[in-house]
Amino acid sequence: MSPITDEIWAKLDTSVAHSARLWNYLLGGKDNFAADREAAEQVLAFMPELVQSARFNREFLGRAVRHLAGEAGVRQFLDIGTGLPTADNTHEVAQATAPDSRVVYVDNDPMVLVHARTLLTSSPEGATDYLDADVRDPGRILAEARRTLDFDQPIAVMLLGIVNFVIDDEEAYEIVRTLMDAVPAGSYLVMSHPTREVNAEAVDRALEMWNDGGSAKMAVRTPQQITRFFDGLDLLDPGLVTCSRWRPDGNDTTPTSEFGAVGRKSG
Repeated sequence: MSPITDEIWAKLDTSVAHSARLWNYLLGGKDNFAADREAAEQVLAFMPELVQSARFNREFLGRAVRHLAGEAGVRQFLDIGTGLPTADNTHEVAQATAPDSRVVYVDNDPMVLVHARTLLTSSPEGATDYLDADVRDPGRILAEARRTLDFDQPIAVMLLGIVNFVIDDEEAYEIVRTLMDAVPAGSYLVMSHPTREVNAEAVDRALEMWNDGGSAKMAVRTPQQITRFFDGLDLLDPGLVTCSRWRPDGNDTTPTSEFGAVGRKSG
């Protein structure tokens, strides 16, 4: 781990569970604190699928990015709500397929800032950048992303497990519209979002527990509500599905509460 400066420590509240650090714990990482581990274990006691959900969400990211950087020919990625670095980060997957890929990461978690240098490694042909910004400020994200990305060329907007922290539906839809309106035809939206479609009782209990004590309140949405984020886009097969079943390539397809989809902005 990179050293944590006094300025960053001042922004950290290690007594309250944070989603990025909890997810890091579920993925087997070490960048978390006692409050994160305790919250995770409380949920895992009645929702053991959460470990699978974290893994399947990460695998969905990998399959989507490989498809976009490969068959779809996308060379630019705007990854908002990056989370803590782990194996197969967006730039690693994209540049393994297309070394000239350019990636901008966006997060407002001080712990992610600590690890920004890990996210900024790049192939010589490509580029990476990191923005310390909030998903609720898409105007700033777009303005600063232009330092690295060419908005005249297709961009894949990655929103994995982040829009659920914008609990007002209309605000959430407006954020996604703003982002997708700014990118040209041939761009893509990649999104994952929790639902109640699998194990609804456990999801409701986990949501209540998190919203009572987590660092940021969270919403779950129905598949119909999630599909609305893709209005005006062409959904790639197989549409919106549990993340494990999006082009699984022989991987485990056990359903979990995290759903995902990829949509293309046509001309």
